[in-house]
Amino acid sequence: MRVRLLTLAALAAVLPPAAAVAAEEAAMATAGPEVDEVYVWGKREGQVGVAASASQGEVSYGAYANRPLLRPGELAEVIPGLAATQHSGSGKANQFFLRGFNLDHGTDFSISLDGVPLNLRTHAHGQGYLDINGVTPEFVQTIDYRKGPYFAEAGDFSAAGSAAFRTFETMPQTFLETQGGENGFGRAVVGLNAGSGLIGVDLTTSDGPWVRDENLRKASGLARFAVGDWSVTALAYGATWDSTDQIPQRAVDAGALSRLGAVDTTDGGKTSRFILSARLHPDADSDLVVYAQRYRVNLWSNFTYFLDDPVNGDQFEQAEKRWILGASGFRTWRPSETLTVRVGAETRLDDIGAIGLYRTRDRQRLSTDRQDDLTEWSAGAWGAATWAAGSVRATLGLRADVIGVDVDADNPLNSGRETDGQLSPKLTLAWRVSPQVELYADAGRGFHSNDARGAVQRVSPSTGDPVDRVPLFAAADGAEVGARYEVPGFSASLALWALKLESELIYVGDAGDTESTDGTKRLGAELLVTWTPRPGINLDVSGAATRARYRGAPLAGDRIPNALEYVVTAGATVRLTEDDVAQLTLRRLGPAPLIEDNSARSKSATVVNLAYTHFFGRLAVTADVLNVFDSKDNDITYFYASRLPGEPADGVEDIHYHPMEPRQVRVSLRYNF
Repeated sequence: MRVRLLTLAALAAVLPPAAAVAAEEAAMATAGPEVDEVYVWGKREGQVGVAASASQGEVSYGAYANRPLLRPGELAEVIPGLAATQHSGSGKANQFFLRGFNLDHGTDFSISLDGVPLNLRTHAHGQGYLDINGVTPEFVQTIDYRKGPYFAEAGDFSAAGSAAFRTFETMPQTFLETQGGENGFGRAVVGLNAGSGLIGVDLTTSDGPWVRDENLRKASGLARFAVGDWSVTALAYGATWDSTDQIPQRAVDAGALSRLGAVDTTDGGKTSRFILSARLHPDADSDLVVYAQRYRVNLWSNFTYFLDDPVNGDQFEQAEKRWILGASGFRTWRPSETLTVRVGAETRLDDIGAIGLYRTRDRQRLSTDRQDDLTEWSAGAWGAATWAAGSVRATLGLRADVIGVDVDADNPLNSGRETDGQLSPKLTLAWRVSPQVELYADAGRGFHSNDARGAVQRVSPSTGDPVDRVPLFAAADGAEVGARYEVPGFSASLALWALKLESELIYVGDAGDTESTDGTKRLGAELLVTWTPRPGINLDVSGAATRARYRGAPLAGDRIPNALEYVVTAGATVRLTEDDVAQLTLRRLGPAPLIEDNSARSKSATVVNLAYTHFFGRLAVTADVLNVFDSKDNDITYFYASRLPGEPADGVEDIHYHPMEPRQVRVSLRYNF
């Protein structure tokens, strides 16, 4: 028998005080003497004496239960210093920014859901593609995040950081929520407490504020059940949408295009994902996850308009379908009171059929740039030994990874097999100076994998010219020092870090894709402060600044395009009365160079969101005001050449951007049974 006891602070995030107290007392009364596990969760969890770095942390449901979210991907913004934006339709993976990286859609930041990796290798759109639109925020219990390549258990796509999303084993209470708003937005969410598990459904429709309706239709379902030490989780997700992609500044300035308009009105996409996993978790010292995934996507985009094809336009389709099979696990031993040893392993197979790039017009295929069938497999093993004596903890880790690919291309010159491996040492040190203060020093090597097709190619699919192959592994070496201070009601952490990459992936406008570049180096600082000045008021602010440069000072310049110079986030949650709660969030993205010589730059962008909830017994009514001040800033900005009708054949180099969505209001009704 397992009983989860929820603290009043956490329950108050979704229930009025009287109901929260009653629920907690009921849980305690029914627990009886057979309680074998008690889960207590609230907002940000204390980390002094637990964490291995100053930038590590855990956030639980109470931190985002009432958080106003424009899109599901913004749930990741509870991780300090991380920003999630969008440059296309709502069904496409978010654009992530962290530690001076434009992570595109996840290249150097990994996320797992209940132990199942979500990043996709050798993806049709971009390496490490990370789509979390199928994750329902109301079903996520905790988010455990780590930054930097210092942790032995973190593998591919984790150079900048990683996060583990864990859903509820069973819902705290059954609920039904409906939400409606401007621009044709509608959403219905059902979460069912099924005793030993949960069943959840999330349905969303939206037309968006764009000149051309987005026609988003999204459905996601989650089921999770436990039998003894085993749990089985199933997720199903599907979406279709029409997208308004980034637009050229010159067309808006000339009055030829609305700021919310599109050049190609036939762009869009459709995607689906099915995950089935089984997990054996008898205790905190051992874990085993096995999983299978089925995934497919079709994306239609046009970023250069009529530059390559003045007649049909430059729209292209990126499409793929794949099966993913994998497993991971770890085991912990304690040979002595001061020594803890943990070892783990993982394996994964991606069977990718018909992954291709096609030239299209109005979503109809005209020609094939390339089409491949391929398999990609990987295996990894890691170990970490932690010595803890007195106020000092030291962990020495080592990780070994190997990746193999087998590519069958439509051009035999680009077919082939390749295998490579990497050893990654890790070291973390923690010194608890006092019960309230802890100091940290960390160092390690990590990596992101490169696209399997680039590892075996010999010629360009479009021109036939010889091209260089890229290695399967792009190593990343990092180090960090930091400090953390915690007392009841207040905590602060500071981290100073450095990271070097052998190569990274950047966006290329004329191809609508990414390419591997030279090595880079980044230096940065992060600060997180949380404060509860009095019961019912929670404040938090985080700031991150980064200096990002190419190594070797290339002739074109050493700036890294879209590397944000700073990110600031802040939030305030206030219980105004017993039945009224307000939450305000702010996010400011700093400027960034758009090209290597820094002659074109993006502007800073700020958005403020507000949520206000009133409880009528078990019924909660929430009003979300998104983009409160109706900011006209941009979600993402690029600089490259494109061509509109009547312009020179070589096109015009210009700023292209995707604007923030204008102010909008959404109202939701939630009934807790």
